[in-house]
Amino acid sequence: MTDWDPSKPILEIENLSISFFTRLREIPAVMDFSCTVMAGEAMGLVGESGCGKSTVALAVMRDLGKNGRIVSGSIKFKGRDLTHMNDEDLRQIRGSEIAMIYQEPMASLNPAMRVGDQLAEVPMIHQGMTRADALKLARQIIADVRLPDPDRILRAYPHQLSGGQQQRIVIAMALMAKPALLILDEPTTALDVTVEAGIVDLVKDLGTKYGTSMLFISHNLGLILDVCDRLCVMYSGEAVETGNVIEVFDKMRHPYTQALFRSIPLPGADKNTHPLIAIPGNFPLPHERPPGCNFGPRCDYFRDGLCNAQEVPMLAVPGHDRHATRCLRWSEIDWDAPAKIGKVTEKLPPGRLVLKMEDLKKYYSVSAGAFGGGAEKVVKANESLSFEAHENETLAIVGESGCGKSTFAKVLMGLETATSGQIMLFDENVQDTPIEARHTDTVSKLQMVFQNPFDTLNPSMTVGRQIIRALEIFQKGKDDADRVERMLTLLDMVKLPRAFAERMPRQLSGGQKQRVGIARAFAGGAKVVVADEPVSALDVSVQAAVTDLLMDIQRENHTTLLFISHDLSIVRYLSDRVMVMYLGHVVELGTTDQVFAPPYHPYTEALLSAVPIADTRVKKRRIVLEGDIPSAMNPPPGCPFQTRCRWKSQVPGNLCDTVLPPVQVLAGGHQIKCHLSEEQLAAMEPVITIAAE
Repeated sequence: MTDWDPSKPILEIENLSISFFTRLREIPAVMDFSCTVMAGEAMGLVGESGCGKSTVALAVMRDLGKNGRIVSGSIKFKGRDLTHMNDEDLRQIRGSEIAMIYQEPMASLNPAMRVGDQLAEVPMIHQGMTRADALKLARQIIADVRLPDPDRILRAYPHQLSGGQQQRIVIAMALMAKPALLILDEPTTALDVTVEAGIVDLVKDLGTKYGTSMLFISHNLGLILDVCDRLCVMYSGEAVETGNVIEVFDKMRHPYTQALFRSIPLPGADKNTHPLIAIPGNFPLPHERPPGCNFGPRCDYFRDGLCNAQEVPMLAVPGHDRHATRCLRWSEIDWDAPAKIGKVTEKLPPGRLVLKMEDLKKYYSVSAGAFGGGAEKVVKANESLSFEAHENETLAIVGESGCGKSTFAKVLMGLETATSGQIMLFDENVQDTPIEARHTDTVSKLQMVFQNPFDTLNPSMTVGRQIIRALEIFQKGKDDADRVERMLTLLDMVKLPRAFAERMPRQLSGGQKQRVGIARAFAGGAKVVVADEPVSALDVSVQAAVTDLLMDIQRENHTTLLFISHDLSIVRYLSDRVMVMYLGHVVELGTTDQVFAPPYHPYTEALLSAVPIADTRVKKRRIVLEGDIPSAMNPPPGCPFQTRCRWKSQVPGNLCDTVLPPVQVLAGGHQIKCHLSEEQLAAMEPVITIAAE
């Protein structure tokens, strides 16, 4: 290895262009991309799916597959150009000097090997360490990534660990060789918010402890603000803005960066008075990019004859810390001008009661043996749920995976029947009626929008035919011609061009597919719509458009919306009331303002603290939960949250360990299921505060 001067950049990418070659054409994925990472620095790469950020990471690892090629430019690591290295040299560097952590932890772990052996492999291969020493190092690093009981984990197989634990093992594996550069590709997307907070803290601490430089890829601007020192914003294969994180957040100098921030729900956004501003148009496909500036067709500041006349270079912003932008007009634009406010709407008063649940319980029985033998165990998925929802109202149901929110949706839809309790839907008891026994009228009034638009459309039917199919089932329309007309009106309602009726699902983007799903849900004139994480699979700029669409339809049709989500920023923006669930229990229920301000349930407090917010003015108290969510097969006695609660010591007489807490009703009908006294609850401090301007 040549001597490398630590004051020089550890990673230097210059004018990098990458293309993928198919039989038809060359598809340029990344063009003229440059970025520099200094030693010990964390660089964030942010952009929407398809902008080329993962391609850049794979290029650094020289892992572009058979048809990917670096067309021009250089990637220098510690001064050596990676683009000219042979496989043998690369093998020395990969895993020992440069390590990568992927999005899906299970894809990086071998399911047939014990965790200890997988970790020990790294130093045995790269440093020729003995097995005993390697296992000792593995144990120490497992303790470093804050996993409980390291000896048990060394002996465990990957499937015996939870998602958050698997991700920590993958991070430990990457750190085993103490790499100089760590590439993280969306490392927390698949994890829950409270687990994500722990992983983010871990990555930051380990970066400081080992002096590792990081390239952190994410589409979540809040996370980038938490973790990174510098930031590079990508759009359609190009870096459009790069600079110090705080400068880019507060003094952005590219129209796309500005549009991105206007489309995410920051504190202060409100669906009625301050609606989000979605970016118009669609992301260009790699072979259909416009001439000149790629963002031109969607930009508010576009000038014909200037922006589309030439290729736009990166221009330095003087007086800032290595800040550059790919915009010809950056110096003429008034960056402090307030955004044009979208249409301001009146808040609709809640109408009549449409849905009421009382003491709903749903238990599953599971046999303990591998082949159905052994004693039966009971999984308590929902415990005594009670709430009501009115017309025109959005009720958000918030919780992490395994809290029972999807089970509750299944029971409501009739895909499962309740164990006990009552569900009143439009003056009709439906808790014991499975969906096949429900009246068509009931089914058409209660519909669902699913999380993943890719799985819910029939790939072999056109969009129009799928919506007409729903109209036929719900017996809407006099004849075929009438149904076609209704289908076109539904496409207008979800703001899709009528020509899309002839398209197949594979020809649509994720956001467009989700709109078809929404049109289909409203085909029967739905009155109650259960939206299960309807925007979590979509890009930030598309999320704004889809959430606003749901709001518009709600105002028009006076729908009740049950919005299931784990993204508290969107919940705060859209919902009127919020219900927080943990391990099958409703731990807090109140209006949005009540739930987002103290007093909190201790779990809500931790959830709020864990949500990354992309705003430099926001101050948050850090509350990181220890441990994982307990299993619903074997819930803790007493309060379901007692194993992870930081307030437990303030309750006298071991109440939390033994007695299920009562529901306390505070001022304004705010409900909290907790043993803390009213005085203790009243003394709680806010988690999120906004610094004075």
